[in-house]
Amino acid sequence: MDRGDIEESGGEEEFPRLGGGKYRPVGAHDRAVVEMSSIDPGSSSSSSSTLKNIRVVAPEEMGAGAREGPIPEDGVNGHQKESKLELFGFDSLVNILGLKSMTGEQIPAPSSPRDGEDISIMQGHPKPALKMGTMMGVFVPCLQNILGIIYYIRFTWIVGMAGIGQSLVLVLLCGLCTFLTTISLSAIATNGAMKGGGPYYLIGRALGPEVGISIGLCFFLGNAVAGALYVLGAVETFLKAFPAAGIFRETITKVNGTAVAESVQSPSSHDLQIYGIVVTILLCFIVFGGVKMINRVAPAFLLPVLLSILCIFIGMFLAKTDDPDTGITGLRLKSFRDNWSSAYQMTNNAGIPDPLGGTYWSFNELVGLFFPAVTGIMAGSNRSASLKDTQRSIPVGTLAATLSTTLLYVISVLFFGAVATRDKLLTDRLLTATVAWPLPLIVHVGIILSTLGAALQSLTGAPRLLAAIANDDILPILNYFKVADTSEPHIATLFTALICIGCVVIGNLDLITPTVTMFYLLCYAGVNLSCFLLDLLDAPSWRPRWKYHHWSLSFVGASLCIVIMFLISWLFTVIAIALASLIYKYVGLKGKAGDWGDGFKSAYFQLALRSLRSLGADQVHPKNWYPIPLVFCRPWGQLPENVPCHPKLADFANCMKKKGRGMSIFVSILDGDYYECAEEAKEACKQLATYIEYKRCEGVAEIVVAPNMTEGFRGIIQTMGLGNLKPNIVVMRYPEIWRRENLTEIPSTFVGIINDCITANKGVVIIKGLEEWPNEYQRQYGTIDLYWIVRDGGLMLLLSQLLLTKESFESCKIQLFCIAEEDSDAEALKADVKKFLYDLRMQAEVIVVTMKSWDIRSEGNSKEDSLEAFDAAQRRISDYLGEIKSQGSTPRLANGKMMVVNEQQVEKFLYTMLKLNSTILSYSRMAAVVLVSLPPPPLNHPAYFYMEYMDLLVENVPRMLIVRGYHKDVVTLFT
Repeated sequence: MDRGDIEESGGEEEFPRLGGGKYRPVGAHDRAVVEMSSIDPGSSSSSSSTLKNIRVVAPEEMGAGAREGPIPEDGVNGHQKESKLELFGFDSLVNILGLKSMTGEQIPAPSSPRDGEDISIMQGHPKPALKMGTMMGVFVPCLQNILGIIYYIRFTWIVGMAGIGQSLVLVLLCGLCTFLTTISLSAIATNGAMKGGGPYYLIGRALGPEVGISIGLCFFLGNAVAGALYVLGAVETFLKAFPAAGIFRETITKVNGTAVAESVQSPSSHDLQIYGIVVTILLCFIVFGGVKMINRVAPAFLLPVLLSILCIFIGMFLAKTDDPDTGITGLRLKSFRDNWSSAYQMTNNAGIPDPLGGTYWSFNELVGLFFPAVTGIMAGSNRSASLKDTQRSIPVGTLAATLSTTLLYVISVLFFGAVATRDKLLTDRLLTATVAWPLPLIVHVGIILSTLGAALQSLTGAPRLLAAIANDDILPILNYFKVADTSEPHIATLFTALICIGCVVIGNLDLITPTVTMFYLLCYAGVNLSCFLLDLLDAPSWRPRWKYHHWSLSFVGASLCIVIMFLISWLFTVIAIALASLIYKYVGLKGKAGDWGDGFKSAYFQLALRSLRSLGADQVHPKNWYPIPLVFCRPWGQLPENVPCHPKLADFANCMKKKGRGMSIFVSILDGDYYECAEEAKEACKQLATYIEYKRCEGVAEIVVAPNMTEGFRGIIQTMGLGNLKPNIVVMRYPEIWRRENLTEIPSTFVGIINDCITANKGVVIIKGLEEWPNEYQRQYGTIDLYWIVRDGGLMLLLSQLLLTKESFESCKIQLFCIAEEDSDAEALKADVKKFLYDLRMQAEVIVVTMKSWDIRSEGNSKEDSLEAFDAAQRRISDYLGEIKSQGSTPRLANGKMMVVNEQQVEKFLYTMLKLNSTILSYSRMAAVVLVSLPPPPLNHPAYFYMEYMDLLVENVPRMLIVRGYHKDVVTLFT
């Protein structure tokens, strides 16, 4: 295109061009429109099925109407509404990022442009859901849940019992706990989008599904029990305001410490139970009838609460001596001084002072009683899906509610302590209503409405929490509570109502509140621990918008939660932690895996990095040496379908670990081109990982794509592992099928693998008779015989000891055969070996076997079968040499070196192997397993020759481990 073809208009932004000219953005009325779409699926050309048709449509073809309206539906291929950004091999950003809510489009699942599929983006404009702001979405719900029954009917009593000084400490202690928890909650909640479940979702995604479900279920129980707390508070307030409504006779209690004993009336526990059950059932019907109406009306319950609090403070300012009731002093400094110190004493079950009562109150018990008055900070996070801006609303709204209520409690302590005598504070459970201006009825109505509203919130939030846990599909037992996204959790609501009714039957508010406190504190501790872990690890994904946080604050918050739990009751704390631990263990045993990228995974990663760096790159000391076997899964033969590794290889890998400690690396090689087999390799790796997990073998799976087995193994042996966590032993099966099935390529591959291991300084364990290897349930008897020929760093000795730690070999004994020359001192060698084994803390019977020097003529009395085997091997080797010589070319090895064959040396190798085999058959015919040193492949000998040597060594031995160390000590004499 010439520069003259680019139209420039003064109203458009211009971009500099390298050549000095100007480019402008492509406009809607350019001369040509490029349409990209998939090729017709019905095309017969398979080679071009993934190509895209690119059609340039001139304005003359589009017509005038096309310029003013959208592209017709019958464009290219007749069904594409708009072009797709597939020029660079990707779907549009809308598809990739899933921005359906931002574009108002219904987007199908993304697909690769290589698939040749056509993706249609259907335009739609669904009506957006009504979102709430910080005030109505977070602040009001939190305030409504925090300000409740404890403030109205227990707070004045707490001030009278603990005094003003300790009440201030109590308020500040509990307020500090919730404030630090709010800081942690703000950090986690602003680190990404939140789904349903509130604190369960936050804790589960931070600490893992086990911790999330265990704390989430406890928090669900806390919410369900809190519903009973609010119901009982409403009923008690109602019966106090209207005593005539009581069915049973009221309880009359004498006041302790007054000059003249007075009778104080309190509602009957039976009335609390009956009315409480009725109210709970009515609330359940409301919840079943319309949850949307509850969410709309619930904030309205807050207005009477705020009005009643205002009336209480006005009444305290207007109060005078004995006005409006006896014991009221007005705001007096004398009352402030008299009520500053504590007055802990015995009370009855209703909290009325009684020297014969069964309950003694202290600061610790008051913490448990008061703490529910500061809970409710999770109400905003539970509504995250309904907020306009979660990242801003949750921190601001929750912190505002926490600080404002804490300030209200501090001011109330000062005013309550100065407005009445201690006896009045302890005996008038509705002192807030007594001093309220102009009528106590205002406070009664405020209490009832606030408690009923809070009870509705509990009966609405708790079932949704349970449904959110069930919908994650981690715990199968919770499948009954699953619900669709737009459905109501009716079964979970009914279950919550049953728990609530059971707590209402208890009928004692002071016994229920510590239980609620424990569950809330456990949840708050989980939130703080989550933020502590995430903040301390500081993973790249940890980028919360709320910047005012630090891991030390979260740690102090979690510690404070635990301290408060033990302050309240060590018994209740142990029970709560034990319940959470049982749920944790149950989820670990019965739950499904949930990969949420939790903080523990990040902690494990950081710990692994630190451990890897601390190990360094130096040689591992024998005291700290662990076998890290590289299990070569590719068998020399066929495996059953869908079995990626020989089952006995996994059994043997477990035998190389002491009490299951250690790691195995299972590798397999897939022949082919990497670009063609990459997806197949990924699927094979998943299958192999699943299989080794099924075999309960701790390890990792790796699949390598290579042109052939030799190249693949050479790459594995060089690159597998990190630092000192590289594999140190290669485990593979002996290729017994090579001669039977005439697989001529096996010898060169087998010898190449052994040479690669020697070059890479790796130990080698070759298993002969793998089919006969016992599993963990097949107990073996007899001996484990070691033919220790060369020094291998103690690897063969260590393997025998590891075998003894397994149930299948624990009944066996070890026999150590030392192969010595004829002229060596057998007794001295035996004594030295015994002393060596004693220092190694190993028990074995030492047997010295003297092998004569090689001389075929000295074996005139050899057995006939041994001579036949020897002659047959010689004959096959001669035939092999004859074939090579008949080709006329210079024989060379696989590595390109010239092959030099010394027939006398070949005969010596054959005879030595035959003699060792005869010795093994003579001494170890009944052995459970035989371990023998692996001879290295001789230089300049063909791989075929080495296989002949090895066949003579393993002949007629049913189960053998051929071991080669890597010239590093793996055992030590020293502590």
